[in-house]
Amino acid sequence: MGEIPQRFLTALSDVFDPCCREKGISVVDMGLVHTVSVDDRHARIELLLTSGWCPFAARVLTDVRDRIERLPEIDSAEVEVVWHTAWTTDRLSDQARGKLRFLPDPVAVADRDGYIAAHQSRALEGDRS
Repeated sequence: MGEIPQRFLTALSDVFDPCCREKGISVVDMGLVHTVSVDDRHARIELLLTSGWCPFAARVLTDVRDRIERLPEIDSAEVEVVWHTAWTTDRLSDQARGKLRFLPDPVAVADRDGYIAAHQSRALEGDRS
């Protein structure tokens, strides 16, 4: 896979998977853009999905196509999901990784069992209130 030209990444940085919109994580930050190629003003974009069961896949594909077609050098675009490369969390940008981190890095927790026990007891107390 070659480098994706920055103008496409910039254009797609305001396209969101509906699941990540409220957190401000774009398809670029999620690492969903696999390739972009242009031939005679026609763009072909390959996307990865985080899950084959994503209920919003059609919406994301349409939003990506529409956004790329708004570029002045593009007349038409097609977007395809590729399955030969799996999406993994290492594709997340540092910004997305920070927004999606719900737990501390495991190496930052010296006493794993104590950490879990403390947070479970807080969760149980919240359920009682």
